[in-house]
Amino acid sequence: MHHILAPLAGGALIGFASVLMLLFNGKILGISGIVGGIFQKDSSRDAWRTFFLFGLLIGGLLSLSLLPGAFNNSLSRSNASLIVAGLLVGYGTRLGGGCTSGHGICGISRLSPRSLLATLLFMSFGALTVFLINHVLGGRI
Repeated sequence: MHHILAPLAGGALIGFASVLMLLFNGKILGISGIVGGIFQKDSSRDAWRTFFLFGLLIGGLLSLSLLPGAFNNSLSRSNASLIVAGLLVGYGTRLGGGCTSGHGICGISRLSPRSLLATLLFMSFGALTVFLINHVLGGRI
């Protein structure tokens, strides 16, 4: 039963955080937009973005220390391929005007057609990429 409750609790917390961000800050909880805003020229009035980023990092480190087994995975990819994948995802979020949290959680819950299309596209291409890497290339990336 625990394997069902953990993702449900995580999803509920993300949804709750999204609602709080919209209610109290009037902003969409899109991680790529929040982090991207830190590096804009006029970001002095947006210190909350830096605090948000540090909160994500501290939350991840706290979770790692309290639940180290939750971070185990069976993927065997090289560090270079993980870095390239991360850079491609970052590029895709800027190209698509948002990320999984901005489009997939906040946008779809607001019934945004643009977010629905973006989510369908990145989920489809993500699944296609996994299939190609694992079944066509034999997982050798």
